[in-house]
Amino acid sequence: MPSPHWSAPVAHAPVDAAVPLPGSKSMTNRALILAALADAPSTITRPLHSRDTELMADALRALGAGIGEDFDDWQVTPGELAGPARVDVGLAGTVMRFLPPVAALASGEVAVDGDPRARERPMGPIITALRALGADIDDGGRGALPFTVRGTGSVNGGQVVIDASGSSQLVSGLLLAAPRFEKGVEVRHEGPPVPSAPHLAMTVQMLRDAGAAVETEQNVWRVAPGPLRGGERAIEPDLSNAAQFLGAALVTGGRVTVPGWPAETTQPGDALRDLLAQMGAEVSLGPDGLTVRGTGAYQGLNADLHEVGELTPVLAALAALAGSPSRLTGIAHLRGHETDRLAALVTEINGLGGDARELPDGLEINPRPLHGGVFHTYDDHRMVMAAAVLGLAVPGIEVENPGTVGKTLPNFTELWASMAAPA
Repeated sequence: MPSPHWSAPVAHAPVDAAVPLPGSKSMTNRALILAALADAPSTITRPLHSRDTELMADALRALGAGIGEDFDDWQVTPGELAGPARVDVGLAGTVMRFLPPVAALASGEVAVDGDPRARERPMGPIITALRALGADIDDGGRGALPFTVRGTGSVNGGQVVIDASGSSQLVSGLLLAAPRFEKGVEVRHEGPPVPSAPHLAMTVQMLRDAGAAVETEQNVWRVAPGPLRGGERAIEPDLSNAAQFLGAALVTGGRVTVPGWPAETTQPGDALRDLLAQMGAEVSLGPDGLTVRGTGAYQGLNADLHEVGELTPVLAALAALAGSPSRLTGIAHLRGHETDRLAALVTEINGLGGDARELPDGLEINPRPLHGGVFHTYDDHRMVMAAAVLGLAVPGIEVENPGTVGKTLPNFTELWASMAAPA
């Protein structure tokens, strides 16, 4: 059953906190795929333990990989991939897009399904692409979950054209398994721009770190067939999950530090440094991590978030409390995420007395005084985080089903309460 409502804490003074964050979901799930397909065992250090990553680990176990825990680390031993197997992808985009190409390498049938909303998320392009590369997939003509992959133990591979404008994960899923395809793969994107380009850069870098030969050019990615190395794979802190904590510094005029922030990274969340500075924050990166200081009132944001769409819910919440209007664009693809995030944000902000409206590719938000009320979260972890940001300044916000943050940050409410109302 859903968790009961959570009363979002109000900050009665400027926050002053260091908030250590667990590992990146995006990096953890990529590392699990690469480790399961490697030619030797791997250790994944400092991984994220959450619903999305446990779903990925369980899916790979079902296909034959050995995945065990040693303290907080994951020990991954590649095994022979085989069905029959049933895989639950939950509502995890990385699992639903990364797992089918791996399942196509297995011998036997693999049934893939997920949460009800997962059946509405874009899957047709990757199903069509896998068929073109030699896989046998029975989706009943739906182009969506549920479907069955009938593996023969190998995938021919080769060239394929895909429209990945709905999600960069559609390309990443093909690339991660490509070293095990007989001919590797050349993926060519044709269509509107691919969103979340930093996630594609992450995929390419992690493939190269595992020993794969990868070439890229505009809208084309080539991965040669060959072995993937085992070994240690260290996971960075999840920078996108820092958004709400760093944003709290703006809302309260306080200071928040996220330790371990990498000097160089492919994570989209690194864009927070520039985006929060545009809103008026003081941002500094040093030996202690990334520190954001609020200077009192802050301004709205006019930004194209096409490459960092996952930051939109928290930035929208900040915009609703800002000192001037905001316009967030380049994010039409968010309508196909865990929920229709654009519609959800407009509904919930306006339900608290705000003034937000949808644009064809984004949101326009005009700050107005807000009041308390129930903030619905639509089984979307980032909606919980957006509600928490609003609650810092607006008493009486009751957040529906806070437990959905277990998708990427299971201890979020504890971390948030500690930051917002330190002992």
